[in-house]
Amino acid sequence: MNSITDISPSTRLCAVIGNPVAHSMSPALHNRAFAELGLDFVYVAFRVEDIGAAMAGMRALENFRGMSVTIPHKVSIIPHLDDVADVDRQIGSVNTVVNDDGRLKGFGSDGPGALQALRDAGVEPANKAVTILGSGGAARAIAFTLAAAKPAALNLLGIIEPELNALTHDIAAKTGVKVSGALLDAKTLEARLAESQVLIHCTPVGMHPKVSESAVPKTLLHRDLAVMDIVYNPLKTQLLADAEARGLKTISGVEMFVNQAVIQFELWTGRTAPRAVMRDVVLEHLNAK
Repeated sequence: MNSITDISPSTRLCAVIGNPVAHSMSPALHNRAFAELGLDFVYVAFRVEDIGAAMAGMRALENFRGMSVTIPHKVSIIPHLDDVADVDRQIGSVNTVVNDDGRLKGFGSDGPGALQALRDAGVEPANKAVTILGSGGAARAIAFTLAAAKPAALNLLGIIEPELNALTHDIAAKTGVKVSGALLDAKTLEARLAESQVLIHCTPVGMHPKVSESAVPKTLLHRDLAVMDIVYNPLKTQLLADAEARGLKTISGVEMFVNQAVIQFELWTGRTAPRAVMRDVVLEHLNAK
């Protein structure tokens, strides 16, 4: 990170905005990456309640280059942007803003980050049956991104019925992918997993502090299934531990988190991100908890 004596009128500002935001690892991650490449950037965290005022401020400040956007602003920010990528407008949320000379452009990096994590692990969703557990913001972003990768089928299992129905309808109407949506129960989960080759877990089950919980009974984890959990605290969730014990390919939520940050970094700077350094920062912070 720049020291206070290094910051000058030419230093470019990036920030994470949300409410709350004090827990964010993003300042440590991005500042380490900026320092690694010797870039005159600094990254800070702002607790924001008035999203419209925050975006007006970004637009007015010449050196305010980029934002990471987190809860609760990923949806409400869209009307305040000048451009939004087509897929992210379909999803209905963004988590990244780039300020190009006062023109604010919105992007989503969660879905592409998850897809890259799968592919880095050798899991290609094309022509495979994919089951996603959850229907919230992250599940929505991942589902739309995976739909573009042309899976053979997309099974959505959720807990909140209106949210699940909306996601299922939107995927079917906007992508043409074969999609089914159902409320998550034991019988449906068993049936969907039996026909799937990829499972992506997008619910809070198993997140710290309830680290011994899993949304999927170990007996349903068959040998042809690759398992990704977007929860990254703990590093190895109970679901991933169970899948690993059965010899399945597993993908940690850390990989998606790092990948989405890499996408943001490259949008803001135009430089290739130091992925390994950024991953090390995340692991250092999680291991220190």
